Amino acid sequence: MGQQKKILISQKAFQANSPYAPLLEQTGASIDFIPFFHNEALSSREFRGQHINIADYTAIVFSSRTVIDAFFALCEELRVKIPETMKYFCSTESVALYLQKHIVYRKRKIFFGTGTADSIIASIGPRHTGEKFLIATSGSLQTDITRAFAATKMDATPAMFVKPVSDDIKSVDLHSYDAVVLNASADVVSLFENFPDFQQKDLQFITFGRSVVKALEEKGLSIAVSAPTPQIPSIVKAVEIFLAR
Repeated sequence: MGQQKKILISQKAFQANSPYAPLLEQTGASIDFIPFFHNEALSSREFRGQHINIADYTAIVFSSRTVIDAFFALCEELRVKIPETMKYFCSTESVALYLQKHIVYRKRKIFFGTGTADSIIASIGPRHTGEKFLIATSGSLQTDITRAFAATKMDATPAMFVKPVSDDIKSVDLHSYDAVVLNASADVVSLFENFPDFQQKDLQFITFGRSVVKALEEKGLSIAVSAPTPQIPSIVKAVEIFLAR
């Protein structure tokens, strides 16, 4: 029997029903969850620096609960009244349902995809292409979603509502792991803020999203498995493939 594989995932541990549980039972691998960064909402002053007038837009695109909270908190602080005619396009149904925390769900026009940027575009369809879209982003204006919109002729503007702040992970021995899973470009920023002289050596990286791939490649680091692809739709599948190798 081979040596037990150790995986580090740069996010918080699941509270219940971890999608990794069956995989760990099947392979005998071990997984540690250690966030590399946390998100903080932009202040009203930071947001104003983007010269975005929320009231100018007729549709908003959300991809996370954190961004939803930051958006509505900022609207309250800036005294921006969101009209009932506003349309909401969300990355997944769970993100869409989270809107209930801030608005009367059944009275709003809410649409959602299946987790990919292309699925959000598909949820817009020909019926809503004439809207003026505000893409609420976290950490970067260049995301899979903003790139998908850029490839269309729709009127869409990205705006940052949340910024990543690196966590202190200097005590973590990264090279005690076989692979590290990175889910955001901010993970790569945190990696080098904590370890300025980082050398990859035998450590493998598993990534989710093109922004992470780009960030790693710019640092001259190699990637073992990358998602999402048609064959590797999720990070869980990417870890499964890595362990199978």
